[in-house]
Amino acid sequence: MFRLDPSSARGIALAVLAALTFAAAAPGGAAAVPAPEPVTWAALGDSYTSGVFVGDPSPALGSADRDGCDRTTGAYPNLVAAALAADPPRGRAVRLTDVSCAGATIGQIAAARQTPISPVRAPEGGWPAVAEQVVRAGLDARTDVVTIGVGGNSLSFGGIFTSCLLAGTGRPDGATPCRDAYEAGGPPLDPEPIQDKYDRVAREYAAMLRAVRQKAPGAEIVTVGYPAIFPSDAAGCDRQDTSELAADIEGLGRISATHGDIAWLHDVHRHLNGIVRAVTERAGGTYVDTATGSAGHDVCRPRAVKWVEGVCGEAAAYWPDAVAVGPLTLTCDGGSRATIVHPNAAGHAALAARVEATLRSVLTRPHRA
Repeated sequence: MFRLDPSSARGIALAVLAALTFAAAAPGGAAAVPAPEPVTWAALGDSYTSGVFVGDPSPALGSADRDGCDRTTGAYPNLVAAALAADPPRGRAVRLTDVSCAGATIGQIAAARQTPISPVRAPEGGWPAVAEQVVRAGLDARTDVVTIGVGGNSLSFGGIFTSCLLAGTGRPDGATPCRDAYEAGGPPLDPEPIQDKYDRVAREYAAMLRAVRQKAPGAEIVTVGYPAIFPSDAAGCDRQDTSELAADIEGLGRISATHGDIAWLHDVHRHLNGIVRAVTERAGGTYVDTATGSAGHDVCRPRAVKWVEGVCGEAAAYWPDAVAVGPLTLTCDGGSRATIVHPNAAGHAALAARVEATLRSVLTRPHRA
């Protein structure tokens, strides 16, 4: 007959007792499994990320936390966060930190402070400067994913567009005075040739991505391109319609770009997205193409179709109907607001769908298991 010596018997008895004690301590007799750590997501970017007039201000009007960055509840980061909360990727909750700020340049993501320019209830003396977005977001080795939507302000797309409005007034539809000026050296309002702009933006974007990677070495870096703004064929744009691309400027009256320059602006927008994509992919990041899926929803489409408001458009009452654009003052009437060619609620919903799909993909890759 098999016989255990006393020391072995005591060892087995202790092991069985320990196992029973552990099982009894867990609900239903099963070992308790700790909840996985939440995914930490930082959203960085400019006004196409912050939302500006879509939804309610966030922080709310009157809050001491308002910083002049014009983040809103209807912006795509909040829509994506809500979708991920309802269906967490691989069961992991997602914790969003959104520090996007209207007016941000590439350099203000990681290298320079920004002075916000929100026209909504600005304090006397203006908004105080805010730290670089990587600092405000608290990026570190624990950050899981960073989304970045920036580049337009560094290209000075607003300056280019304003120059095209001024150059096109009174010119025939097919003329391209704005394109000609930028290809020859730049107009007086913005004296930098377009190719120099492209080259500079590419260098700045690459440096920014390196800085983000240094701050968050383990994060998935996802860059978000700009949605379709201008049609490739501008023949359908009404040059006198401020809900499209015409503008009323105090002291100047109505100004508008030519159809030829609107088509060129479409090419400039496409080139900017191409720079962002190429630099991102060289750096090992993931690019979100939002232009392809938004084609046909540009600023010159009917209100029910467009995903980008015109120079003047629909926005909540807190958003102003007149804003300063450099040395000029843009005015809107008839109850419209100075939306200055930014995505509306439908546009942010479309952006959110693309960004959510990308985040689910990068957060469920095998190496993230």
